[in-house]
Amino acid sequence: MLFLTAPSDAPAQSRRVSVQQSSSAGQDHFLLLYNTHTAERIDIVYRRGEQYIPSALAQLDYFLRDHRTGEVRHFDPRLYDILYDLTSSIGHSGGEIDIVCGYRTSSTNESLRAHTTGVAKNSFHIQAEAIDLRMPGIDTLKLRKAALALGRGGVGYYPRSDFIHVDVGRVRQWCFDCPASLIAGD
Repeated sequence: MLFLTAPSDAPAQSRRVSVQQSSSAGQDHFLLLYNTHTAERIDIVYRRGEQYIPSALAQLDYFLRDHRTGEVRHFDPRLYDILYDLTSSIGHSGGEIDIVCGYRTSSTNESLRAHTTGVAKNSFHIQAEAIDLRMPGIDTLKLRKAALALGRGGVGYYPRSDFIHVDVGRVRQWCFDCPASLIAGD
């Protein structure tokens, strides 16, 4: 399994450059993720050109498992493309993304709904079609604006919890517990 990265970012970056240059099938798409609940990291090429890499997708599915139950579900790979494009759009291509929530089972979702606010009954997390995230050193409002500019799927903003939600559903937006100026996408 690929859950450790080099202690400094430099070796990972240089590995990415050499992998990208050697790819004859097209551009490599990679992600560097940190799971805030399990303290695991994954640094992985998940797509070469237009071809997703099945073994990489399986590793990402495991990485994004429901950390409460250990249950794994196959994610829609378009979600990984959103993450890749999001880091590129803010000028931090390949920057580390902190994962706040990936997949969750129905029972985990119900438990969260019972104990917290802002959790949808039919959450895209249950379908493995949503991720909640933040990026170290990047303002979450900037991330929200960049995700909205991509125009792909839903974008939620949770400023008090300091994360955004992205999913592969229809294009829409919401802002949980926000000032009126942010609700309309300001």
